[in-house]
Amino acid sequence: MKRSFALGVVMLASLVCAGAAPRAALGLAQAAAQSSAARRIGAIKAIHGTVITLAPDSGAEIAVNVQPSTRLLRIAPGEKDLKNATPIALSDLQVGDRILVGGKLSDDGTALNASTLVAMKAADVSAHQQQVREDWQKRGIGGLVSSVDPSTGTITISVTGFSGKKSIAIHTSKDTIFRRYAPDSVKFEDASPSSLALVHGGDQLRARGSRSADGTEFTAEEVVTGAFRNIAGTVNSVDASSGTLSVQDVLSKKAVQVKISSDSQLHQLPAEMAQRIAIRLKAAIACSMPAGMPGGSTGAPSGEKAHSESAAGAGGMGGGMRAGGAPDFQQMLSRMPAVTLTDLHKGDAVMIVSTEGSGSSASTVITLLSGVDAILRAAPNGSQAMMLTPWSLGGAPGGDAGNQ
Repeated sequence: MKRSFALGVVMLASLVCAGAAPRAALGLAQAAAQSSAARRIGAIKAIHGTVITLAPDSGAEIAVNVQPSTRLLRIAPGEKDLKNATPIALSDLQVGDRILVGGKLSDDGTALNASTLVAMKAADVSAHQQQVREDWQKRGIGGLVSSVDPSTGTITISVTGFSGKKSIAIHTSKDTIFRRYAPDSVKFEDASPSSLALVHGGDQLRARGSRSADGTEFTAEEVVTGAFRNIAGTVNSVDASSGTLSVQDVLSKKAVQVKISSDSQLHQLPAEMAQRIAIRLKAAIACSMPAGMPGGSTGAPSGEKAHSESAAGAGGMGGGMRAGGAPDFQQMLSRMPAVTLTDLHKGDAVMIVSTEGSGSSASTVITLLSGVDAILRAAPNGSQAMMLTPWSLGGAPGGDAGNQ
């Protein structure tokens, strides 16, 4: 029983760090619930006297009966065992606190007579998650996976900016935590525990850890990956009642339907910023063309290229710069005017990052930018314009775009 409850404490800590129950952890909680020594993990919904209404991470609400003999403890987020737990009173608990309860389940399964209750205070959880979000922003990196070397645990990502592409080696170890986004969800809490073997070329990757002095290598403590869709084109139709949008995608040359969720981020790119990005995009495309091609370089555009790189490194896109001069797209995005689905109209140019979707559901928008006409004119085939897609994972998991 002690070992089982210790496992529950580890689960509680991991669920708090993730924001909610990962799918693999749900199986453990459900298996534990079937034993005579039952266990539930979730948030307090109500407290009436000595009865707590618990909303578990999985399953129906349950009444937790706190008895005089019940052991009540409080632990801080991130703790993995009870050695640093402190005793608390029932009166110290509040609605919203996350708790792990162990005890005997009633015959009808609607009540749990608690023998032990371990709590993480809602305020502690919120502060911890804010700290983690800030750490992701400070020590995070993102890009597209170009290769994976299982023998060395190295993932090579491509990070594209207005001065071109840069390859960064992400070094992982047995201690690196891997998660993978669900194909039909934009929420970090729906991400499942993963492994290096499930990371594939073309995935978008976000890692937290430490980078080398020259910025070409990164040692990852945590890695989150997912396969996402990039869509750039013009709006065909908007159905606000169903929360769906049809876009004529310039990449696939097909009409694509996507849905908007409460977690989708919709922003309007200011016209002046779109023009600046378009100018740099044209310069980047010109510099990448082989010599002798129409519009290509013969080694001469040093002035234009230097202007492009200088502008990108000087905060010409409205701030949000990381150390080293690369724009923090997510910070920039957060400062752009928000729009709603009803603000979009037929013919509007948009750039979208969405989930893959599944056979039974359409892709869900993670990030949508409108007002990108100038950008698409600068890159009419859409592929170069998609250098902006790190916005999808540019924020910290646990931030507004996800949950850590």
